[in-house]
Amino acid sequence: MTKLIVICGATATGKSGLALSLAMELNSVILSADSRQVYREFDIGTAKPTLAEQKLAPHYLIDICNPTETMTLADYQEQAQGLIATLPVEPLFLIGGTGLYIRSIVQGMKIPRVAPDQELRSQLESLGQTTLYGILQQVDAIAAQKIHPHDTVRTLRALEVFYITGSPISQQQGENPPDYPILHIGLDCDVEKLRLRIHRRTEQMIADGFVAEVEYLCQKYGADLPLLNTLGYQEIKQYLAGEISLDSAKELTVLHTRQFAKRQRTWFKANPKIEWFDADAPNLLENVWQRVEEFTKNP
Repeated sequence: MTKLIVICGATATGKSGLALSLAMELNSVILSADSRQVYREFDIGTAKPTLAEQKLAPHYLIDICNPTETMTLADYQEQAQGLIATLPVEPLFLIGGTGLYIRSIVQGMKIPRVAPDQELRSQLESLGQTTLYGILQQVDAIAAQKIHPHDTVRTLRALEVFYITGSPISQQQGENPPDYPILHIGLDCDVEKLRLRIHRRTEQMIADGFVAEVEYLCQKYGADLPLLNTLGYQEIKQYLAGEISLDSAKELTVLHTRQFAKRQRTWFKANPKIEWFDADAPNLLENVWQRVEEFTKNP
């Protein structure tokens, strides 16, 4: 039977490096659970594994979608579940910080297979969030109870599913957990140490050519590409447009990354199944390896 090892946690906690070491030791493979690494050409700003790292252990679910396309949660789940069912290795590693990607696999989320409809969304958005939420309360009161009145993204999605399928999204959701064993490992560290990690990684991204990457992507796809409004890319895009200095872009990237990391920590800390390890512990690999050995040897 397949066994899955999940390594999750906030950005910059060293998930990828730890996973690579473990996967090499076990001759295993790595499945990415990162909502931006799925897109081709978005490399430095997403901390995508380098080609050299990908040669050390096979990586899947990166570079599988063009930047002009949309990778939905349902698309990701379908591809990930297919790989888990067919890859002839054990255990498999699922690595990343996108909580919904991980949850879709380990909890077997039932996701309505409804592709985004931009025309419908535009029509709905023109009504305003207050009106949209009021409509949602009428057509799907159960979903409305779970969605914050100011959450435009989830409100739009719920209405989109309702108008396309004719059925409330709350009736199409649920969970069907997989029957294979899963080990949940989380990496975390002191908030101040995490700030330093984020700062160092931001500086390294700039040194690796992040500005040139963003400039190239802006020229190729246009500055209005939605992905260029995501963490890191948006700040460098502002610098390239002459709106802020490079130092300001770096400072904003660090600030926004810290805010993002805080949300990630809150998400993952809510999962009681995660076994937490100190990302800065000198014997981190040894400690995690011991737990992995216990997991892999158990029937």
